[in-house]
Amino acid sequence: MRHTVRVVEQIYVGIDIGGTKVLAGVVDDRGRVVRTARRATPGRRVDAAQVEEALTQALTEVTGADTVLGVGLAAAGFVDATGERVMFAPHLPWVDTPVRSLLEQRWGVPVALENDATAAAHAEATYGAARDVADAIVVTMGTGIGGGVILGHRVHRGWNGMAGEFGHMQVVPDGEVCECGGRGCWEQYSSGNALVRFARDRLGSRPSILEDLCGGNPAALNGPMVTQAAEEGDLLAHEAFGHVGDWLGVGLANLVAAFDPACLVIGGGLSAAGDRLLEPARTALLRSLVGAGHRRVPPVVAARLGPDAGLVGAADLARHR
Repeated sequence: MRHTVRVVEQIYVGIDIGGTKVLAGVVDDRGRVVRTARRATPGRRVDAAQVEEALTQALTEVTGADTVLGVGLAAAGFVDATGERVMFAPHLPWVDTPVRSLLEQRWGVPVALENDATAAAHAEATYGAARDVADAIVVTMGTGIGGGVILGHRVHRGWNGMAGEFGHMQVVPDGEVCECGGRGCWEQYSSGNALVRFARDRLGSRPSILEDLCGGNPAALNGPMVTQAAEEGDLLAHEAFGHVGDWLGVGLANLVAAFDPACLVIGGGLSAAGDRLLEPARTALLRSLVGAGHRRVPPVVAARLGPDAGLVGAADLARHR
């Protein structure tokens, strides 16, 4: 009888924790994701220990018997300049929390901590869509909006380590209330949450398969349902993506005016919609950008690493820490 012997490997793991999910992945030295494990994010209004337990479960599942040399954590929150603490997280329970040292003690391995969108920007600059340009802006669209600034082929973290928090730029004075405590933030108009809210508010206003998908209960409607409906040609779902894409382009115009990048990279879970999201964004960018007819307008492209960019960047930061 022939027995298969599994070789124990030495690996680096990236974990991306956002407002709705925890995604852990083993990443090789070429930025390729070997395998993944997923858990639901417990949420902002729970004890931080429950979040750390979800991270630990995902890490344990994805590593198996392999030896972990380091873990990179990409967190949806404001990470300080030292990479030690999560100062504030709109969708997570950490406030001025020494997340890196807590997890190092719990897991017994070196941990690198970075903002999720900054980690994604690092990955796209190293392996992905921004690899061939010196200056780029990366915008990640999931539950909310995150971002990263690439200047001279390097991620710019800023004085506090918090550069790239584009989602909380105010675009509508006294607008929608945001989880951060402010009003009118960009992510309230262009994000997964904004996509779902737009569709919910218009259910029943016209025939839509979304009513069947959510069982007639608007509160049960979610992002994957809107995506499925759009793929099946539902007009309300297409309108929702057009609305979110239009607001995406408005925000991008502001970022181009500020940074004049060579490329705009759109990542995060919502980027899987492709041109359904990006085409209205390109149109709104041209409409909103000052001097658009007298300058080179940067292309708006999908992140090459897709929704895995955050964990790829986190693992790479752990590898080169």
